[in-house]
Amino acid sequence: MSDVHPLPEGYEMSADTARIDVDRVHRWLSADAYWALGRPREKQDRAIAGSLNFGVYEEASGEQVAYARVVTDEATFAWLCDVYVAPSARGRGLGTALVAAVRDHLGPFGLRRVLLATHDAHGVYEKLGFTPLDRPDQWMALMLR
Repeated sequence: MSDVHPLPEGYEMSADTARIDVDRVHRWLSADAYWALGRPREKQDRAIAGSLNFGVYEEASGEQVAYARVVTDEATFAWLCDVYVAPSARGRGLGTALVAAVRDHLGPFGLRRVLLATHDAHGVYEKLGFTPLDRPDQWMALMLR
């Protein structure tokens, strides 16, 4: 796709949902992520179960330091969401490398588009090929809550 963004030395990425530290991810998102503040644990557990999940881990300790989730049919569409890097691990390029790895993981599916929403991280996603919607007036949302 576009430029390669490898993980910094000492970190590894995994798409194995069994490795996700679900307690940590719930704490991160429900307490520190503006888009998921107050998200109940049961809802987070269902989101994880119905998605592709990606974690970044310190190789030495095995501790999870970042997370991303993708909702997809693996054929035509995907939505990248819940991208989070622990505050103690920020500034090392982990978020960019994680999103690049997710993008590359999705590549073989032949998807038409991968969408995401961000309030403040446009620059991170732009360097990985994401652009604003060409025709945002064609998109609509049904807000249920």
